[in-house]
Amino acid sequence: MTDTTLTDSLDERARELDREHVFHSWSAQANPSSLVIASGRGARVWDHAGREYLDFSSQLVNVNIGHQHPSVVQAIREQAELLTTIAPSTVNLARGEAAKRIVAHAPSGFRRVFFTNGGADANENAIRMARLHTGRDKILSTYRSYHGNTGAAVVATGDWRRVPNEFARGHVHFFGPYLYRSEFWAETPEQEGERALQHLRRVIEAEGPSSIAAVLLETIPGTAGVLVPPPGYLAGVRELCDRHGILLILDEVMCGFGRTGRWFAFDGHDVRPDLITFAKGVNSGYVPAGGVIIDEPIAATFDDRVFPGGLTYSGHPLAMASIVATLDAMASEAIVDNARDIGDTVIAPALADLADRHEVIGEVRGEGVFWAMELVADRGTREPLPAAAMGRIKSALIERGVLPFVQDNRIHVVPPCVVTADEVAEAVAAYDEVLGTALEGEN
Repeated sequence: MTDTTLTDSLDERARELDREHVFHSWSAQANPSSLVIASGRGARVWDHAGREYLDFSSQLVNVNIGHQHPSVVQAIREQAELLTTIAPSTVNLARGEAAKRIVAHAPSGFRRVFFTNGGADANENAIRMARLHTGRDKILSTYRSYHGNTGAAVVATGDWRRVPNEFARGHVHFFGPYLYRSEFWAETPEQEGERALQHLRRVIEAEGPSSIAAVLLETIPGTAGVLVPPPGYLAGVRELCDRHGILLILDEVMCGFGRTGRWFAFDGHDVRPDLITFAKGVNSGYVPAGGVIIDEPIAATFDDRVFPGGLTYSGHPLAMASIVATLDAMASEAIVDNARDIGDTVIAPALADLADRHEVIGEVRGEGVFWAMELVADRGTREPLPAAAMGRIKSALIERGVLPFVQDNRIHVVPPCVVTADEVAEAVAAYDEVLGTALEGEN
């Protein structure tokens, strides 16, 4: 058997096992993906046969440091040799070092971290903390949002995934700012921000301010479209919360730890939250991890009162070691700076140029390595490009060797924070070719 035959057979074996035994998330099981990923390095991944793909999805917008960063892999290996697991009630050096590094990037007054297994249960526990701290029940969140697939987090989510899962109580939704498809008849970012705040003010008044524990927002909604808030909006939400004794939870699961070219996305928006949730980029998903960064007054609530929450794998040593190594490498290698600089000087102008040349691109928006191209069938009406066309675009990009993040009528341009200018140029060339035929057959 030749090497090529052997590697092809490994890919087919992977597909066979997947079809027979794996139940996939958010999928109809009769139509599984055939894409096999066997290895990776930096911004690239390969199947067993050596077919190469440029990963401009960062998988689920989480591989911020890139695939197989050697210092993170080494840290996991060393921790595995020392101690693979330990109960969360014990004291562990790796856990303390990880928490110290995380709070170093948070605003002053944040000293404690509650570790979870991912972003969904981070939001779940932030909601729990807010309710217990305030003695109130309701959680307000936007319709254009995704906060995870656990009981309260998926009901806090605003998109279609909430509807079949509405078993949690006390959740109210409102519309956040989205100028391109404004709910408020706005024509400028300033109008959109002002009118969105007026809408939220009225929702708070109508729901009863004294019944609301927290407003939960993705600082920059990610899956919903990389919706960068207009100037002053988040500060205005903070003011409304302060006026009524409502906590502000900022969900930084997708947008945190370098994705926007800042350690936290809210660093660029003149706002200080009460609770910060994180996961994904904190260790690029090398080992599942997430958590809640807790402002001191909320943490103090549980000094002499038991916090009724916990997870068997909270602060898991392998995850903690990977966090320490990731954050140290991101700092020493200026990876967050790279995300900012390449976003400003390479990605932004390249996508603007694509929009100038392709009528199918209705809007480009984003920052750092966190961008979206919104695709439309008609620029005048802003009618979204149909799902069938988006499916063809996704398949064509994969055929061209680029792994895209395609959501609804958008291509999210979300490479690892370590991406190079040459890799951006390679992906943009693929977008250019594929978008040139995107409207064929749509008229």
